[in-house]
Amino acid sequence: MALVESLQKAIEYMEAHLLDDITIKDIAEQAHLSPYHFQRTFVILTDMTVGEYLRRRRLTKAAHELCNSCIKIIDLAYKYGYQTPESFTKAFHKQHGLTPSEARKGMGNLQSYNRLVIQVNVKGVEPMNYQLIERESFQVVGVKERLNCDGDIGPSRDIGRFWSQVGQDGTINQLLGLNNGQISGLIGATVDYSKEDNEIEYWVGTEYKGSTPDGLFSYEVSAAKWAIFEAVGPVADVVPKTWKKIYSEWFPSNDYEHSGAPSLEVYKSPDPTSSTAKTEIWVPVK
Repeated sequence: MALVESLQKAIEYMEAHLLDDITIKDIAEQAHLSPYHFQRTFVILTDMTVGEYLRRRRLTKAAHELCNSCIKIIDLAYKYGYQTPESFTKAFHKQHGLTPSEARKGMGNLQSYNRLVIQVNVKGVEPMNYQLIERESFQVVGVKERLNCDGDIGPSRDIGRFWSQVGQDGTINQLLGLNNGQISGLIGATVDYSKEDNEIEYWVGTEYKGSTPDGLFSYEVSAAKWAIFEAVGPVADVVPKTWKKIYSEWFPSNDYEHSGAPSLEVYKSPDPTSSTAKTEIWVPVK
């Protein structure tokens, strides 16, 4: 329950500072998480980014004030963080489907996005296949790239681009040829977050015993207890769903919490779009 409570605290902070120029760092600190980990967890549980939530809530509040006061539209735009009335009108129309002037005249319906409340999913209809193991430290070799976490979607687009790049330049085939450890397949992992630069270090690699080959980097995964979850099906579909179940069902129902060390996504099938593709999500727990 600690995760749910910390996320709720962050949401309450956002609600109390909707009119302020708050940052992801400010919000994440309320949940005692890194900005990257907070953004990732928030998206997993809510299907929207932090930026989207703030924008929707601000425009919901703005619409209510517009229809229940005599405030000028230009003043309302500045109040809710828009530099010009034109940018406010554009964002307002995108959410509500009508302009602020039309809304004030009652010419259509408004879209209201209510305050979020993080709840535990207690249905448990579908079983979760997982195992708990303890492993000593092991080596991952691969390639890495520093990616910026700014913006609403964080580094997600750049991670997809990075995978495409290593698939096209032959790196994936090289890594699969080196794979000789307990973990079979390719590993995707975020192993470092820089608070100062708001950047992550993302790796594509494989478990390997031996000297680091030329052109590759090595990273030692620390000894840990792991909860390993199985996902079967197209990666783009089943992996996000499995992450959501981990955070909304498994963590709240068990006496474990994320240790804060890097999680691993292990891709075990050559075709990630296959209905039988197998993926493992390795979550370090304590």
